[in-house]
Amino acid sequence: MIVIAHLSDPHIDEGQRSVERLKAVVDHLEDLPWDLDAVLVTGDIADHALPSEYERARRALTSRHPLLVCPGNHDERAAFRRHLLGWPGTEEPVNQVHHASGAVIVLCDSSVPGKDEGLLEEETLAWLENTLAQAPPGVPVLVGFHHPPTRLQVPFVDAIRQFGAGRLAGIAGRHPDLVAFLCGHAHTAAATTFAGRPLLVAPGVVSTVRLPWERRAHAGDHVHLDRPPALAFHVLDDEGRLTTHYRSVVT
Repeated sequence: MIVIAHLSDPHIDEGQRSVERLKAVVDHLEDLPWDLDAVLVTGDIADHALPSEYERARRALTSRHPLLVCPGNHDERAAFRRHLLGWPGTEEPVNQVHHASGAVIVLCDSSVPGKDEGLLEEETLAWLENTLAQAPPGVPVLVGFHHPPTRLQVPFVDAIRQFGAGRLAGIAGRHPDLVAFLCGHAHTAAATTFAGRPLLVAPGVVSTVRLPWERRAHAGDHVHLDRPPALAFHVLDDEGRLTTHYRSVVT
């Protein structure tokens, strides 16, 4: 059995609240009596892409579990690379692959410099296709990124979703071992489908979005700030069946 923790959108800033919420989630994972196969963080690590925010996030994300992170629309690639990952500070897409015992986990950079909407660049699509082609036959593959590639029925999120998703669907059609897509961006736990696979959305660490039918006409605030941070656990059993559990964490 493979168990993966999936969190998203910590939006670390200069205040204490965002760090404390992220640290509560990481502490929850550190206290588990089980070694996870991976911890995924699908974007918007920093709120303003400041070096100090990435350094605070790096310290808060320190874990015994294998960690993979990808940028979101609030992130900036060069600063993300240099101050979070310790890589050369270039503007190239931040793509990562992790070969767990019995699964391949791929994180793609869907960020578009200077924009809020997402897109997988040609460089990233070629890298993804090659990575999937090199995966061992019959081994399940999970592919993650920040922006959902389809509508989630949250209008202001849907307006800045991942566009050009037909190319991603084409890749999925050529690789039957791709079992699910994982993303963040929406600040709500959600599940739908894309390209015939589950699309599983991690809740936001920093806040929880109010869905359209939860908002009152006179209320300007579109997020809950008082809901606890949350995460997803994705479980692949020995038969390749995927199950997802969502968990709130007490701060």
